[in-house]
Order: sequence, then C-alpha cells, then structure tokens
Amino acid sequence: MKQTIKSALAAVALVLGTVPAVFGASDGVRIEHLGLNNTLVRVTGNGKYVMLPVEDSKDDARINVLSDGRLDRTINVRLAQSKVDFYVPFDITPYKGHELVLNVVTPQGRSSIREAQDDACWKNITVADTFSVANTEKHRPAYHHTPQWGWMNDPNGMFWKDGVWHLYYQYNPYGSKWQNLSWGHSTSTDLINWEHQPVALEPDGLGMIFSGSCVVDSANTAGFGKDAVLAMYTSADVSQVQSLATSTDGGRTFTRFPGNPTLTLSSEARDPNMFWNDKTGEWNLVLAHALDHEMLIFTSPDMKTWTLQSAFGKGEGAQDGVWECPDLFELPVSGTDEKKWVLICNINPGGPFGGSAAQYFTGEFDGKTFKADTDASGKIPTKWMDYGKDHYATVSWSGAPDGRRVVIGWMSNWQYAAEVPTRQFRSANTLPRDMELFKGHDGQVYLASVPSPELLALRDRLAVSVRGAAVNTKGKSFALPAGNGGVCEISLDINAMKADSVELQLSNHQGEKVIVTYNPAAHTVAFDRRESGNVGFSQNFPAVTVSPTFETGGRINLRMFIDRSSIELFGDGGRFVMTNLVFPDNPYTHMTVRSFGGKAKVSDLKIYSIK
Repeated sequence: MKQTIKSALAAVALVLGTVPAVFGASDGVRIEHLGLNNTLVRVTGNGKYVMLPVEDSKDDARINVLSDGRLDRTINVRLAQSKVDFYVPFDITPYKGHELVLNVVTPQGRSSIREAQDDACWKNITVADTFSVANTEKHRPAYHHTPQWGWMNDPNGMFWKDGVWHLYYQYNPYGSKWQNLSWGHSTSTDLINWEHQPVALEPDGLGMIFSGSCVVDSANTAGFGKDAVLAMYTSADVSQVQSLATSTDGGRTFTRFPGNPTLTLSSEARDPNMFWNDKTGEWNLVLAHALDHEMLIFTSPDMKTWTLQSAFGKGEGAQDGVWECPDLFELPVSGTDEKKWVLICNINPGGPFGGSAAQYFTGEFDGKTFKADTDASGKIPTKWMDYGKDHYATVSWSGAPDGRRVVIGWMSNWQYAAEVPTRQFRSANTLPRDMELFKGHDGQVYLASVPSPELLALRDRLAVSVRGAAVNTKGKSFALPAGNGGVCEISLDINAMKADSVELQLSNHQGEKVIVTYNPAAHTVAFDRRESGNVGFSQNFPAVTVSPTFETGGRINLRMFIDRSSIELFGDGGRFVMTNLVFPDNPYTHMTVRSFGGKAKVSDLKIYSIK
C-alpha cells in the first residue's frame, strides 16, 4: 500500500512539475526534465560523440555545456520536436574524465512537463563512437567544396603556404542554418580535392567568429615567430570588434591573442582583411564599415596597434544593404604597362538581380588612401564581379604562388540560402578563379575572373567534339555525359552571324531546363533558370540574370561548368561571369543550340565528362 501511495504522489508531482522527470540511463545519457523549457542531459557513456537530433524547421534550443559544474561553452541547436531530420555530433572526447552535463533550454512552450518530455529529441539523443559523413543529398556538388555537414557561408582567412591552399569558412557544426559561427577549415594541394580539418576557431567570450583573413608573417613583424600564421577576424556579440589569433603549426590550430580585441569602434564594423605593403613597409587593413556603406583603411607596424588613415565609399557604387567582406590588391592591366588596385566590396542586399552580390572598384592606392577610377562623366561607375544570383563574399588567397591572385566565393544568396532543398549540408563554394584586369572598349578597366588552370585536371572523357555547325530555329542537340550525376564541362565558340539571338538550352526528360541566350546587338548574355527544376522553395529563386559581354563583333566563347546543383558560366576567358544555383529533379541530359532571326555558327564545341 505504501508503495502504491508513493507512486501516485510521484505521478501527481510529475504533472504539477514539482520534481524532475527522470529517465533511466540508456544509450549513454540520463535525461532529467526540470521544467517546461529546461532539461538536463547527463552524459554517462564513454563514446566520442553525443548525437544531437535536429528538426530543421524548429527554433534553436540553447545548450550550456557544463564540465565539472563549470560552463565550458554554449551552443544553439534546433533540437527535434516531432521528427528527426538528421543528427549532428558534439565531440565529447575533450571531456573524458570529467562530469559532463548539457543544460538545455528549449524555446517551445509546453502545458506540462509530461508534454515537454515527449519531444523527439529526448528519445533520440545517444552517445556513439562513430558518425557517418556519407552523403545523403542528391544535390551535393560533385566537384565543388562543401562542408561534410552543417551550414557554411563566407570563405575566410585563406592563405597559401608550403604548397597547401588553406580555406577557412563561416561554419555551423550543429545545424544547417546560420548559428554558432566558427571557422571551419579545409586544405588542398590542387584547389580541387579538399581535405576536411578540425574546426580552427570556435566562439568565445567575445562572441561568434565572423569573417576575417590570414597572412603569413615571414618577417616576424608581430613578434609571434617567423612564418607564424596570423588571423584577424570579427568577434560578434552585442558589439562587433576585431580580434587576433596566431598559429605556429601552419594554420592547423590557433591561439587567441590575450589582448583581444585589438581594434574597436563605436559603430558596426567587420570582416578585417590585411596584407603587408612592401612599398610602405607596414601592414594595411581594410575593414567594412557595414551600415555606413564604406571601407575603412588602417595601418600598423605590428598587427596589434592600428591607426585609421582614411575611408572610401560613402555615396559611391551600390549603396543598398550593408557593405561586407572587403579585399584590396594590385594587378597589371593586360596588354598595357599599367597597374591598378582593385577594391572588392560585397554587399547585401543590393545585387543587380536582388539579394547579395560582389561589386568592385579599380583605382589607385598609396598605402593610406584609395582613389577610385571615374568614367567619362567624372563619376565612379558600379562594377560587378559576377552577374549571377549566387556569388558572394568573394575574397582572395594571401600569398598565392607565382604572383597569382586567386579568389573563391560563397555560392548562394542571402535571399534563400537557408531554404535551398538540402539538409545534411547547406552551401558550396564557387570554383577558384584567377583575377586579371583588362580594358573595355569604353576605356574603363574591368576585372576578369578566369577559371583557375588547376580545373583542367577535372576533365575526364571528351564526350562531344564538333569543329563547326550551322544552327537555325530548328536547332542542334547534343547529349551530355550521363555518368556521375550528369556533371560536365562545356566549351564552345558562337558566331551570331546574321542571327538576332543564339540560345543554348540545357534540359532533361522531365522538361526542366536552363536557357542561356546571347544577344549580339545588345551585347548581353542572359541566364534563365525559371524552369530549371525545383524553384518553389523561395519566390526570389526563379530568375533571369543578364550580363554584359564587353564584345563588339558578334562572337563569344562560353565555358560552362555544370555540377549537380550549380552552373558557372565564364565568357571570353572570364571577362563576364554568371554563377547560378539550379536544383533539377534529374540531371540535364541534352544541350540544344538554336538561333533566331537568321543562321548562326557554333564551332570548337567540346563537352567533357568530369572525373
């Protein structure tokens, strides 16, 4: 009888919420519900990971990680409520030998603890020794860099050292939407094959780790050792301040500078990009004064103390949204004896076709002040690096070999980046591009984005080769490689001759299609993805983007890289570029070329399968 009364009282207490609801230890965890929105997860297993179940559509739960009762870190995870979309691993190996407790605060309101304890996450949290990174996404690119799991946006801190290209990136290891911003890290010896490394920088007491840059301090100007890798990044919490971290093992691990933050302002500023200026013998740093639509230029002798020298951009170029992710470098102008400085300024929103995009300015820089080139009317023109919807946060590698200036971007758009039809991961990087300058017919200096020469190694079998073919409204069709998810590279020359327009259509048997149209009279190329496949996840995704071609003779060369969820189009050696995501239900199987208003000619057509 006493036991029955005791059980009944416990049940009443559970409903009223006066004692925690305790689940027995199973699968390495013990769950204790403390209230409607608060639960303790005691880790009792000895595995390598706590597997956290995620439901992408839910709000973030706050998880305070306690080691021996002390707060070690806080992460935010969209814990599953009604179903599990996927799992993310939380590495518990650093806590071996310590009492580990996850203090979870969930945002979902509940009428009782009994209701709260029915959330799917509590039944599915486990401790495991392994975590599968096998791809489960049909739209994951075959040859573009992506995180193994989780969210990715801006590329950060890229540098080249000892034959290795280092790529850091904005990373959320605990979900496929923006949160927990850290620096993920991947390395490559050929810009094609990437090896994933441990997370390089995680949030700390100053906030999340936003974008920044890295340099190799070959002369030990900062005092951290010859050839130390120095990283500057934005620490983002209530305020945005600039912090410094150093690496003596080639960028594998970093130690935060104890004097952080090293640079503070009373207004929002972020994404520091620095370089050693040989002409002035000091460090330059460009910082995005985001809401003021300008770039701030600083100098320093030692990377620790910075002096503001000038500002550029207020009232110039595209002024919508915020200014972010700057880069500043000097390049020769092809075919001349001139050199020009290029200032990259990524903006969001305010791109030519909505959302985020990368603009740039050319001009002169004396180590303290940037002066932009003007057009015939005396105004500073707005120039775009890419005329697609999905090219943002583009910055360059520091210290690239042979004097090269190599860039890479984030291949998405803030209008829909969190809604694209993937879950295991979100977002990829663009292909690497070598920067060049050229003079247009209007006398202006423009930036060309040339596919990096390493990309030639992607080519496998020559599937189609056509020396020359006349086309008309009936068109000619060519089969695309069927293997490896239909990924391929296409190169061709187009002579419009007497045609009003020439059209390339990529299509599959489901009627999904992408249409690329060259208009010789308007000197434009248009990219239409309105029927490219799955376009319904965002009203901003179906779009036609248009690029100037900078030609005058009715002839262009196109080089197109088709991956499982993207098409990158480079015209005339990168003089015009369009990067656009596509999500076909099945790979495109055919390319049809036709002309309107007269015959046109296609020559030197080559279609390569991709290794």
